[in-house]
Amino acid sequence: MEKKHAFYFFFHVQRLFLLKKTLIQDYIKYIPYAIIGTFFLALAIQLFYYLFFYARIAFHKPIKLTNEIEPVSVIICAKNEAENLKKFLPLVLEQDFPNFEVIVVNDCSMDETEMLLAQMKQTNPKLRFTTIVEDEKFKHGKKLAVTVGIKSAKYNNIVFIDADCYPETSKWLYSMQQGFGWGKEIVLGYGGYEDGKGFLNKFIRFDAMFVAINYLSFAKAHIPYMGIGRNLAYKKTLFFKNKGFATHYELNSGDDDLFVNETSNPKNTIVVLDNDSIVRTLPKSSFNDLYLQKKRHLTTSDRYKYKHQILLTLEPLTRFLYYLLIAPAIIFADDPLRWYVVGFGAFRLILQLFIIKLSMIKLKEKNLLLYSPLLDILLPLFYLYIHIVNFFTSDKKQHKWK
Repeated sequence: MEKKHAFYFFFHVQRLFLLKKTLIQDYIKYIPYAIIGTFFLALAIQLFYYLFFYARIAFHKPIKLTNEIEPVSVIICAKNEAENLKKFLPLVLEQDFPNFEVIVVNDCSMDETEMLLAQMKQTNPKLRFTTIVEDEKFKHGKKLAVTVGIKSAKYNNIVFIDADCYPETSKWLYSMQQGFGWGKEIVLGYGGYEDGKGFLNKFIRFDAMFVAINYLSFAKAHIPYMGIGRNLAYKKTLFFKNKGFATHYELNSGDDDLFVNETSNPKNTIVVLDNDSIVRTLPKSSFNDLYLQKKRHLTTSDRYKYKHQILLTLEPLTRFLYYLLIAPAIIFADDPLRWYVVGFGAFRLILQLFIIKLSMIKLKEKNLLLYSPLLDILLPLFYLYIHIVNFFTSDKKQHKWK
């Protein structure tokens, strides 16, 4: 009797093994179809982003000028920026604009920032500055400096630029102010990096350009989700109506992107993008500095509105899948499907180069086009690595400035 039970047991085990083997073989048979299907889905989403969103920057037309010229307060937050202020602050003070003030918030600087500002104030009546004294018991980040600057501002229209940035022309302030002339509360501008030698410079500039293409094109599609503090403007009344940075004060970042994410909507936000509205900044000199900067910036992404998180995740995810699956799709596809894979892949590349080239012209960038296919592959991997690192670290609440 025991032998009979043993026989049935091993018989059923063998049947289960054969059934499992058959199911695995059936699943393997469908893997090529899954790869090809996923590739075309990722490709379709990529084409949608380029044609529906990114083309808006490539074919952007500057806003019509208005006769409304309202006074403006320019706010610059500085921490140990004496050298940069010496070079770049005069370019802000010399703006061709009838009525404006420049407020520099000296945030606990240990260099000669305060002495420099005191000297410059003697010959520049438009310049005002205030100093935050360090308190060992109360640690703070940049958001305190921004808040102090806004409270000090005489005028309702606030324009922000960083201490290590400079406007490319003397009409920058006039150009950015035009957004307020259209009755808007938030004005989004472009801040690029200086052109330089080496692959790191190309990486930094392409990344900044592509980030700008994202947030500016989304805003033009009536989905504003962020701005950058080195070229951003909004109403003082909007800041206090939103209770400042109350909902995210503890984070390192967010004085620009999270504030815009919370307060912007299709009706109160405008993109100003012309030859006079662009500012430049000094790029990071090492990959580690860039990594630390991006690591800090990305701590805010999980605070964005859910619809923005989905849209911002979908593009790099499908881009990663597109590059991952294009070779297997070509291998597994039969004729003529294989030629559709090759043809649509070539179409995406041509479309990408076309949109990037036109966007470079709009944003006054150069020497990036030939690098763009490689950087298009590397950037999602770079950001994926940083997101993974941020997930396993807990430095979001440390008060760091830069």
